[in-house]
Amino acid sequence: MAGHRRGRINDAVKEELGSILREIKDPRITDNFVTVTAAEVAPDMKTARIFFSSLADDNMAEETRHLSPKNKEILKGLQSAAGFMRRELARRINLRTTPELTFVYDESLRHGARINTILNDIERKKVKNEDDE
Repeated sequence: MAGHRRGRINDAVKEELGSILREIKDPRITDNFVTVTAAEVAPDMKTARIFFSSLADDNMAEETRHLSPKNKEILKGLQSAAGFMRRELARRINLRTTPELTFVYDESLRHGARINTILNDIERKKVKNEDDE
């Protein structure tokens, strides 16, 4: 039963932070189309990891785990706005304690796009080989 409640809280936090994000005036955030992809609130409700992604120019190598300079700036902007976001979250969601927000760049979209590119390349090679035969 507690898993369902925490799941609902995670979803509510994600949705509200997504709308709060649109109210932030920081150009590091607004200029890069930042979205909240997930929220993981700890069982004690004191902390929450907020996963975000952006359409920022991401020139980093696929093998590395380091953020691009653009995404580092976005992360700094989110950390700077964390107090405002937490205050707004407390106002919008009725929780006993409002969790401290920690932001984490979500690489799943980029990873999924990379897999899609690989699959498309395989499909093109397969079609080309069939045409050659």
